[in-house]
Amino acid sequence: MATKSTASAAKKTTKKSAKPAKNLLIVESPAKAKTIQKYLGYKYEVLSSKGHIRDLPASRLGVDIEHDFTPEYIVPRKDGKSALLKELQAAAKNSRAVYLATDPDREGEAIAWHLAEMLHLDEQAPIRVTFNEITKRAVNEGIATPRTIDKDLVNAQQTRRILDRIVGYKLSPFLWHKVKRGLSAGRVQSVATRLVVDREKEIEAFIPQEYWNIDAWFHNNPKKYAARLVGDANGKLTVTTKEQADRILSDLKGAEYKVTNIKRQEKQKNPHPPFTTSALQQDASVHLNMHPQKTMSVAQSLYEGVDVAGHGLVGLITYMRTDSLRVSAEAQAAAKDYILDIYGENYYPRVPRVFKAKRSAQDAHEAIRPTDIRLTPNAIRNSLSNDQYRLYKLIWERFTASQMAAAVYDVRNVEIGAVGYMFRASDTKLRFDGFTKLYHYADDEEKSVLPELDQGQILPFDTLTAEQKFTQPPSRYTEASLIKALEENGIGRPSTYAPIIGTIIERNYVEREGKTLKPTVLGNVTTELMIESFRDIVDVNFTAHMETQLDKVEEGQTTSLSVLKSFYEDFEKDLQKAEQTTERRKVELPVEESDVVCEHCGRNMVYKISRYGRFLACPGYPECKNTKPVYTEAPGNCPKCGGKLVVKWTQTGKTYYACADNVNCKFMTWDIPQKESCPKCGGTLFRKFGKVYCLKEGCGYVGEAPKGRKEKNAE
Repeated sequence: MATKSTASAAKKTTKKSAKPAKNLLIVESPAKAKTIQKYLGYKYEVLSSKGHIRDLPASRLGVDIEHDFTPEYIVPRKDGKSALLKELQAAAKNSRAVYLATDPDREGEAIAWHLAEMLHLDEQAPIRVTFNEITKRAVNEGIATPRTIDKDLVNAQQTRRILDRIVGYKLSPFLWHKVKRGLSAGRVQSVATRLVVDREKEIEAFIPQEYWNIDAWFHNNPKKYAARLVGDANGKLTVTTKEQADRILSDLKGAEYKVTNIKRQEKQKNPHPPFTTSALQQDASVHLNMHPQKTMSVAQSLYEGVDVAGHGLVGLITYMRTDSLRVSAEAQAAAKDYILDIYGENYYPRVPRVFKAKRSAQDAHEAIRPTDIRLTPNAIRNSLSNDQYRLYKLIWERFTASQMAAAVYDVRNVEIGAVGYMFRASDTKLRFDGFTKLYHYADDEEKSVLPELDQGQILPFDTLTAEQKFTQPPSRYTEASLIKALEENGIGRPSTYAPIIGTIIERNYVEREGKTLKPTVLGNVTTELMIESFRDIVDVNFTAHMETQLDKVEEGQTTSLSVLKSFYEDFEKDLQKAEQTTERRKVELPVEESDVVCEHCGRNMVYKISRYGRFLACPGYPECKNTKPVYTEAPGNCPKCGGKLVVKWTQTGKTYYACADNVNCKFMTWDIPQKESCPKCGGTLFRKFGKVYCLKEGCGYVGEAPKGRKEKNAE
């Protein structure tokens, strides 16, 4: 007979073994995992793959060209991927069902496929879950309607990855041999660099053309207003010399100025559509002075979830990598209710707005919008960092305005005649503000400068002015205008715009000068060589054609193998010819000295360029071979070893923080280090979801983050 304690233990064991297994949901990001876990509750375990679980090897080509371009995938040793994979495999083995909820795009689909392979899941089973926004409704709907992995999407991602790997690994050694060791080439980065190089050549070759503006000024006590000369008896008139301007001024001496025509019209101005990825990056660059990589990092945090006071973890915006302008019926209805409640029925259009995207747009996702329009920027400001608040405000206002009524203007164009010459003046008065009550564009201001005028009226002349002008060269690209050019030319896709620009700057092909981009000596020489030997690689139309081919792979209209074979056949011929015929270019790059002292020999280290970007090297090479990576320093110190913290970025532009001594210390975190020290132990505090906490072993301090603080990540 069992004792009472034995029976009790047996009862506990039976109860424990009867505990039902949970469902496992795997996402890409730890932050997203935490938000989704809140929505799904105890029946699900939500884990993160932390991006790609496997990839092509970094040290070799990793593509078997002779056997149908078969990729060789490995689980990287760095970043703890092997240990993470074991953790995911163990969790999958002990789960009732496994679902893969990586991002809803090509890259996310490929990560899901890699996970399915490594976790030995049935790819034909409905294991793939997607949602365009991380809200409780969207997550539950996604879980309720799983699908199989879309192999066409996976094939499109693999094709792009293999193309980029072939170009990078085949061209980089060629550039080392012909230009400078350490250089790299990329299929899309090379054509982006060429755009910047070609624009600089246009600027250098530009010849200014002289022209003159002639204005007639009239009294409107106590102010004055002007009308510009636009024509004469022969029609439109352009004044190109001082002699011509002086002759016209002489003709008009003592002339009478009469209103010959007044044209009045109503002009409606419709709001812009909600943001696509490229439009968001452009506006954030122009209005918020945010680099594209920073924009995408902040947008990612808003998408994955923020701890909002009174609401808990909330995904605040829809998926931020999209070129679609579609808005769901539910979001339109919510916007209508909000606009009617706050602004009244005059501010809502008679018919809900539908925006047409360009033909090449992928319509899998909606445009970028707030997940809940009632969560206004001001209402949740104290729960957001300064950058999150500014970007969320931009997104929220743009979307809300896009659903509002048009602004209405009264436009008046006045023509004024004088001895056979024609002058024109115009003004604009706002009759109904419409969407501009919320969201203003640069050209929304009223231009009401003219008094009431009647046809035939003789005007009170004051003076004539003639101003010499010269035509201006095209402007250098900014990050915003380069993104626009990439999109307009069909180069890259929403997920690649920020990494493209980051890469060409990091690898010193292009540099920032103020807000503009200009090519470096290295960028000019490399582009010249590429045009000479690999014209297709740096050809805008060819690159756009390759993007179209990748889209066709995604749509199942062509195969990955046919695209790769077609590309490689010509590429290999060009490479062989270039190796034999291209002469070596000697590039003298300016040496940029740093203030970092080499700890081995005491010299000031200098900046060098490798295929991975800038690094610090000792100028005493080869006697001293000391090198260091170049990173932006972050506030505080590493909680593990006490070393400096630095800012790093993932390939998709997401910001994270790591120990500068990445050889001996593997500390990293997604959470933002603070300038303030821990009040308990003096260590560095980190901020996450409105809390600050200390990571120093044995401390455990957690506190509230300061409300409404202006907090900026390093860029």
